[in-house]
Amino acid sequence: MVVKLKKTRPCVIISPNELNKYLKTIVVVPMTTNLNKYPTRISVKSNGKNGMMAIDQIRTIDKSRIIKTFDKLKNSEIRKLKDVIRETFVD
Repeated sequence: MVVKLKKTRPCVIISPNELNKYLKTIVVVPMTTNLNKYPTRISVKSNGKNGMMAIDQIRTIDKSRIIKTFDKLKNSEIRKLKDVIRETFVD
C-alpha cells in the first residue's frame, strides 16, 4: 500500500544555490517539533517556535511545494548542520 501525504511542514533548504537555480527540485531537511535529542537532530528556533532539524529525514522535493519562506539560519546553526551532515553521511 502506498500512502501519499499532503502535509506541509517547515524545512531548511540545504542544496546549494548554484543547483537551485537550474533544477526543478531542491534538497531539504524537514523540521519537527518533536524535541527528542538524537545525534541527527539540531535544535533551532524559527518563527518564535522551538524545533529540530531532522537531518535523518533529508529529502528532495519539487520547488513548487515551497509555499513561503521564513527566516535564515544563524551562522552557528549552519556550521552545526554541516558538521552533522558530514559526520552522518561523509565520515
